[in-house]
Amino acid sequence: MTTNRSYQGRVLPKQDEELVDQGLQFDIATLLDRRRMLALVGLGSVGALAACAETTSTGSTSSTSGVTAGTSSSSSGSASAASLTEIPEETAGPYPGDGSNGADVLEQSGVVRSDIRSSFGDSTTTAEGVPMTLTLKVKDLASGGTPFAGVAVYVWHCDREGRYSMYSSGVESENYLRGVQVADDSGAVTFSSIFPACYDGRWPHIHFEVYPDEGSITDASNAIATSQVALPQDVCATVYGTDGYESSSSNLSRVSLTSDNVFGDDGGASQLADVTGDTAKGYTVTLTVGVDTTTAAGGGGGGMGAPPARS
Repeated sequence: MTTNRSYQGRVLPKQDEELVDQGLQFDIATLLDRRRMLALVGLGSVGALAACAETTSTGSTSSTSGVTAGTSSSSSGSASAASLTEIPEETAGPYPGDGSNGADVLEQSGVVRSDIRSSFGDSTTTAEGVPMTLTLKVKDLASGGTPFAGVAVYVWHCDREGRYSMYSSGVESENYLRGVQVADDSGAVTFSSIFPACYDGRWPHIHFEVYPDEGSITDASNAIATSQVALPQDVCATVYGTDGYESSSSNLSRVSLTSDNVFGDDGGASQLADVTGDTAKGYTVTLTVGVDTTTAAGGGGGGMGAPPARS
């Protein structure tokens, strides 16, 4: 009695041919069978993981919730230590105010502050605009991504009109929207400010420098990281529809993250902030910043990032 050759329980349509030469219909059926098997294996794996989570301990529910919350946080800008990369080194621009290009706010008493909306010293002018709370969470990559407690972070950005205090026409005597905070035990610094404008030729952004400690801020060469925070397009478009930001809307329409001369190399992949809030109550801007002290720093006070000359 002749026994028909078969494969996975199916009789081969061409008994005298190799398995690979059984024809299109046989190949399609084989592929579909494999996909069904993989689907079943995948479901089984999910079920096993779920069962494992349920049986770890009486506190397994809260433990699982903690993992979920952490994953959600990572996807919205607070990257885990495992996935966090070093923040790109960027130019400080022509208006750093750190002494590397003329004016030096870091030598002035009062620069260490959390609310940077007003000038300090000889002026008390307050910059107007949609409220913004900026939080930078600094991580020490040289120590495995642990919180970089004790570092000093200097932040500065343009005002609602696209001007930089200490440099731009009309605000040379102001020092608002500039300030330093020392990172707490979680590596975080928080500033109260206003949402910056979009000036011609640049994507909306916030500058910052990281120093080893507060005592080192008076020398710009001590900075261990110099970079910029990119702001999301949808939030920018909403803010720029409010009073005082009129020129920003048209400027934003002529630039993109990929065409920007700072963020354009990777579309601001690790510099795009997580932003929540609204124009009435203000926005909360958050970015996790990986700093690696084993690599060379040096954004410098170059010419990139400059707004156009203003009368």
